[in-house]
Amino acid sequence: MSLVEIARFTDVYEADLAAAFLASHGIEVSVTERFQTTVDPLMQGALGIRILGRADQVDEARALLDQAASGAFADNEDDDLEPATPRGKTYGRLVAVVGFIGGNGFGGTSLPRRTRPVQVAGLILIGSVALMSWGLWLIAKLRGY
Repeated sequence: MSLVEIARFTDVYEADLAAAFLASHGIEVSVTERFQTTVDPLMQGALGIRILGRADQVDEARALLDQAASGAFADNEDDDLEPATPRGKTYGRLVAVVGFIGGNGFGGTSLPRRTRPVQVAGLILIGSVALMSWGLWLIAKLRGY
């Protein structure tokens, strides 16, 4: 039994979802290049992640993936998210900036040390400057300047 490429993806998670979708429809598949792309995520775009399957199931698998991409399996429930409020957007931006400065979530492990975000010391420094600026502004406001 020879394996044939069914589809190629640039994201390992998308490939895993497609493989699970095909497996739920009785099509045996295998996701390749998983090791290389999880060791170095930048390789996902270079190598691509392939889904391989049996030669006799390739046409059925590709047809199912095409149907899924066109939305044939989507339900009609209205599950859209509510639009974000201005306060929610501001809060989200604040959390993103604090996370970036604190190095929690944006740096990852694939970035070189010189490009990683400033760690906790940077967060403390920027918070101190912001607090002092706010204090000076408050003092000026109270004195009527």
